[in-house]
Amino acid sequence: MGILNVTPDSFSDGGRYVDVPAAIQRAREMVTEGADIIDIGGESTRPGAGPVTLDQELERVIPVVRRLAADVSVPLSVDTSRPEIMKAAAEAGAGMINDVRALREPGAMSTAVELRLPICLMHMQGVPATMQDDPCYENVVREVHAFLSERLTRCRKAGISRTRMLVDPGFGFGKTPEHNRQVLESLDSYLDLGAPLIVGLSRKSFSDHRTEKKERDRVSAAHALLAVRKGAAMVRVHDVGLTVKSVRDWEERSGEAVRRAYAREGIRA
Repeated sequence: MGILNVTPDSFSDGGRYVDVPAAIQRAREMVTEGADIIDIGGESTRPGAGPVTLDQELERVIPVVRRLAADVSVPLSVDTSRPEIMKAAAEAGAGMINDVRALREPGAMSTAVELRLPICLMHMQGVPATMQDDPCYENVVREVHAFLSERLTRCRKAGISRTRMLVDPGFGFGKTPEHNRQVLESLDSYLDLGAPLIVGLSRKSFSDHRTEKKERDRVSAAHALLAVRKGAAMVRVHDVGLTVKSVRDWEERSGEAVRRAYAREGIRA
């Protein structure tokens, strides 16, 4: 999942793709690099970020969705918590909703039921403006699991098919680097939720945030690969090309190892 932030203040690439032509070009690049889906966000959810108005989010997101729906061959996801944006994006051609607030905003649940699109439910402790002030858990792995389980149950009771729900443990959303590390190490424990797992580790602060961008991207690709090995169905990334190469190289090596094992046993792969 390639990240396309059409915002002036996102933590990593804020301001680079605010103009529609720049956003379209970046989306094309990510598709060429191997992205399977493009995730478009018009409201920064970086630590300390304040809310934007509905009109601002509409003006940023919908023209890009409309253009890309006719321009690229992959599905589009919209990163939003507002029911109005969900509806407008679906009408413009989006095929998925990615909600960092897990359909807790007024009207979001009923809108998701109505739209019948796949929906990603993410865990976040607090709100972006203050979520990193002092995140605290007794057991972060269990508490994130319990939250996602509750949201899945709530959505199913509201009428959303289990086959349309995905979950995201929310790395960096109300979590310290140590919390992030614990969740990553236990990522496979979320597989029993029965929903595909989306993981967003790209450029998140497991280590010194002052590290050079190129090195951060290499670390991010390594984290994404670890997430895939632990069962993630999708990884949400900034550097699509590097991440795709890392995952494909691992898949090829794993496949070759399986073929050699089969050959030793006289099994045709």
